[in-house]
This record gives sequence, structure tokens and C-alpha cells, in this order.
Amino acid sequence: MIDILYDDGRDPRQVKAEQTAADLQKRQQARASKTPALVAWNAYVCARTPKWGERHKIDHEVIVQIGGEPITRGRRLGRSAVKSPGILRSLLELPLRDITRDVVAAWLEKNSQTRPTLTRRALACLGAFIAWASNHPDYRDETNQNACSKLAKELPKAGVKDDCLQREQLKLWFESVRSIPNRTVSAYLQILLLTGARRNELGSLRWEDVDFQWKSLTIRDKVEGERDIGMTPYVASLLRELQCANETRPRVLNMKGADIGQEWKPSPWVFASKTAADGRMKEPRIAHNKALRAAGLPALSIHGLRRSFGTLAEWVECPAGISAQIMGHKPSAIAEKHYRRRPLDLLRQWHTRIEAWILEQAGITFDVVDGADVIPLRTAG
Repeated sequence: MIDILYDDGRDPRQVKAEQTAADLQKRQQARASKTPALVAWNAYVCARTPKWGERHKIDHEVIVQIGGEPITRGRRLGRSAVKSPGILRSLLELPLRDITRDVVAAWLEKNSQTRPTLTRRALACLGAFIAWASNHPDYRDETNQNACSKLAKELPKAGVKDDCLQREQLKLWFESVRSIPNRTVSAYLQILLLTGARRNELGSLRWEDVDFQWKSLTIRDKVEGERDIGMTPYVASLLRELQCANETRPRVLNMKGADIGQEWKPSPWVFASKTAADGRMKEPRIAHNKALRAAGLPALSIHGLRRSFGTLAEWVECPAGISAQIMGHKPSAIAEKHYRRRPLDLLRQWHTRIEAWILEQAGITFDVVDGADVIPLRTAG
């Protein structure tokens, strides 16, 4: 055999190396054809995580979770006591080459009728993952590039959510929310309504982001990365109360009633929680839903409070661009994008008018002492 190779002008050592490489490639392909797509998914998440916000990261964790863990908060009556597997888990347990368009279409048909919103979000995540894998040298040969192609049109049309507090409901809502025993949750819900911030933007607020001297809040914006909004008088008073509570060391007594003086330090989070693993409040919906039922008000989502701010701002004839900037909406017109650079003082002026009008409708009388001046709340006009 060696003589034949020499006669053909080929080096036997080179031939052996080529055969070894070919065998190695075949073994790698065989192994890849049996490896769950979760391996590639984890590589994708690791590569893309630095470019994602906190909420987007959590979404990617939830849709592939194993399931079986006990539900510790937010469990609904009649539902399972343990978490279900993530909606994409069954797909990603398949080898990457087996995630074909037909397989994704069957998964879509199974889930779209019962969980249309979650299915739509999961399909978008899966499509982004497939596109990434199609361009990755380690996975492109195993990836079906058209696995998610044009499947979004098979989903039911997304419904438009319209839950929103009306002017005549403000008094009942404030009375009930201000009665919530947990003052952190109570303040959080009121500030959500009065700033129009996104749920997680406000939930991740730190004390270092609160500037009482210049009356501003620095919000970690999911669109722009960061934005500053004015601190209105009533919001400032709620934050002052939380700050005072946060900086007061709680007394821990022994059986004889003596303070044992345990080690303690203030929380860095504005909306802190002693029971949460990371120290900040996670689930305000339970208290909010109880408050709504107590007030006899219809169901209202946490995001509905943000929608309420944008709607109620129109009562004081606030320019749409200003309320949108306060809420952190992306500019929707050429003029807004390129020719409007509003200072914080202008935003705060309109924001204070909006807050004053909302509190007036709620029947809340509130004066702010700022230095030597008493600033009464006024409505526009």
C-alpha cells in the first residue's frame, strides 16, 4: 500500500493525517447531530447578554427554564404549585438540525391558542437565535436557516390593551393604594402613576439615582440607556419618607426587651424588600389587585398605570412630545428626534402641572415647603 502511495507521489504521513482529520470530523458531526440545541442556545445567550437589558435577560431565562420549582409568589388560584417548563424548552431539547420549519410550525400551532402573547415573544427570541446560529461557524452546518421564516403571520393578531385609570376613578384608587400597609409598595404604585415609568425602570431605582438637591431622578431607560426626569413635589415627599425609613436602623429586641444591636446597613434600593434575594421589591401586583378590589375598581395592570399617566397628561394640555419624553418613549417624528432638546426644568414644569391636576382629582391637598417658599399645587390654565 505504501509503495502504491509512493508511486502516486503521495506522502503516506499526509494521507494518514487526512484520514484522521476526516474521521474526527465525522465523529464531531455525529456528536453534534445528537447534542441538544440548548448547548448552542447557552452559547448564544452568553454572547448576546452584554447587549441586553435586565428584562430581556430574564425573558430568555424563563422561556427555557426546566420547571418543577415551587412557585413562591404570584401564584393564581387553581394553578399548579410548581413552575411549568419554559415554552421553548421542548424545542431546544431537540438537536439543532431537527428544529425545522415544520417542527416550529407544529409547536406554534400547539401554543398559539392558549398562550398567544408568550408564544409571539418566544418565536421572536427563537428567530433571533436561529439567525445567530446560522452565521456561527460552530453551528451553521446544523442550522435550518428558514426554521422561523414567515411563521409570525400564523399567530393570532395581537390585541390592543386599553386598561387605564379614568379621571373619576382617581379618588378611589389613591384612597385604596395609600391604605396599603406596606408603605414601600404603596409609594411605588403612586410614583408609577405619577411618572409614567416602566415597571422595572422604577423597581431598579437606587438612592444614588435620586437627587433631592436638583430635584431629579435618573431612570435606567430600556430605549436610551438612561434618562433624567424631574422630581415633582408629591413624588419627592414619598421618596423622603422611604429614605427616612431606610436610614433608620430597626430595633431588634431579645426576650427581655433589650436591643441586641444586630449589624445593619441601609439598602441601596429605593424600593427595598427584606424578603427578596437581591434586596429589592419584585411583586407589587398582589397588593395592587387587593387595593383595586377594595375600591371596587376594574382590573388594572401595572403597565396600565404607565398608560394612565400618558392619558391623564392630556387633561392639562401637556404637549405630547413632553409627556413622551418623561415616559421614555422613542421620538416618533423628525422634529422630536432632531430639533427638540428640552431642558429638565421645562420637563419638570409640565410634570408638576400633571401631578397637581391628578392629585386635585384625587382630593389630595398638598403643599410643599421649599426653603422659605410655600409652593401650592396648581392646575394648568
